Amino acid sequence: MSDFNSPNFFQTDDFLSEDEIMIRDSVRTFVQKDVLPIIGTHFENGTFPKDLIKKSAALGLLGAHLKDYGCSGVSPMAYGLIMQELERGDSGLRSFASVQGSLCMFPIHKYGCENLKNKYLPGMAGGDLIGCFGLTEPDFGSNPGGMITKAIKDGDDYIVNGNKMWITNGNICQLAIVWAKDENNDIIGIVIDKDTPGFTVTEMKHKFSLRASITSELHFQDCRVHKSQVLNVRGIRGPLSCLSEARYGIAWGVIGAAMACYDEALNYAKTRIQFNKPIASFQLVQAKLVTMITEITKAQLIAIQTARLKEAGKLQHQHISMAKMNNVSIALQIARLTRDILGANGITYEYQCARHLLNLESVNTYEGTEDIHRLIIGKEITGIAAFT
Repeated sequence: MSDFNSPNFFQTDDFLSEDEIMIRDSVRTFVQKDVLPIIGTHFENGTFPKDLIKKSAALGLLGAHLKDYGCSGVSPMAYGLIMQELERGDSGLRSFASVQGSLCMFPIHKYGCENLKNKYLPGMAGGDLIGCFGLTEPDFGSNPGGMITKAIKDGDDYIVNGNKMWITNGNICQLAIVWAKDENNDIIGIVIDKDTPGFTVTEMKHKFSLRASITSELHFQDCRVHKSQVLNVRGIRGPLSCLSEARYGIAWGVIGAAMACYDEALNYAKTRIQFNKPIASFQLVQAKLVTMITEITKAQLIAIQTARLKEAGKLQHQHISMAKMNNVSIALQIARLTRDILGANGITYEYQCARHLLNLESVNTYEGTEDIHRLIIGKEITGIAAFT
């Protein structure tokens, strides 16, 4: 496997601190050594590389952006770079880390009592406890506020009934962050242990995309959970704040997938001989490569400014929507162009581009479709909501 040459056309590495570069390069080495040699086989077989969980934890990659409780507490920029490098390996691996850290550890860290933090966060940071995030339902995706899962108070307990769908990590989790409506129709978040009676999981198979990731349905039937497991947040802002954390990571992560494809396309074009010369010498191929490096550079600059705003406490949800919408879209475009440059070879497991292409189709949909993010930005610039 050839070494990876990271695109740095506008010298964007100059924006990074020495520590951030060191963190990025350590994850880059991990991906090159431990992920890329095996990920194609896992994708083909539809299995998740569980052996990478403890290795990721040993590097401090789980909940890396959180402080204390065994978490690394890295900067927003460093966290973005971690997501970038993990997704250079595979979207499924970045999804695992993103769900664990941003969708599960973050709400416990932000909204959980001290007992919940001590009970779960150290084990989650160490890879001993895996979480999943139960928001999406069979009939409610882009409209999470329409959820029908219920958590009804019964003495000191809540009785949970409902179903959640498209849940990453569901079949390997020890706990779930579940969002449901209480007896007042308010949305609440509950931490539910996997071994709680009435909590069952079904793995979703036969996927074209994210095959090296576990996707599940969660089922709750008269599931009794003590009130101490309820997070201190009410309303849709609870799950949306978690999604903002995760979408930030996605905006960075997909740059890694785009980089992997561009590097593959460039190397292939310079060595593939047709008409007695490398195809990189042809104008149309060069035009595609120029489009790739230009869009990667623009995505890098968006992500870097997003990180700066986050560090300054100025990052808003509309900024994250633009970053997620744009960067996933260009990553898809670059994966498709790479497959085109590689010709028939681009559909084989010897190369990465088709795997990234299929994965990115899902990334473009989950945690806010491209259209939904357009509407969020549209509301911000016009003051008119087009989706209600």
